[in-house]
Amino acid sequence: MLLALGFFLFTKMDLPWWWFFALLLTPDIGMLGYLAGKRVGAFTYNMFHHRGIAILLYLIGIVYLPLPAFELAGIIIFSHIAMDRIFGYGLKYEKGFKFTHLGEIGKKDG
Repeated sequence: MLLALGFFLFTKMDLPWWWFFALLLTPDIGMLGYLAGKRVGAFTYNMFHHRGIAILLYLIGIVYLPLPAFELAGIIIFSHIAMDRIFGYGLKYEKGFKFTHLGEIGKKDG
């Protein structure tokens, strides 16, 4: 439902619908921090995957500084996070990329 909410909010913007899907993976740019090590990678990844930051950007974009770019960034980050949670991806621990607040990615049960 959170992903649907993000798409709904996007439809209220004056942009072609396909932009939503074209931009949906852009928050994964935060993974580039892993090139500088696990600690930096976890920090940058989590900054691009934090729901509070997404909501703050959206509110700045519609209330404080009516800037569509902030509104769009908030919606895309919020929606991306919702999609990640559907697939079981969570915020990262400094231990490594596969260690998240939702459990270990790729861990085999049994």
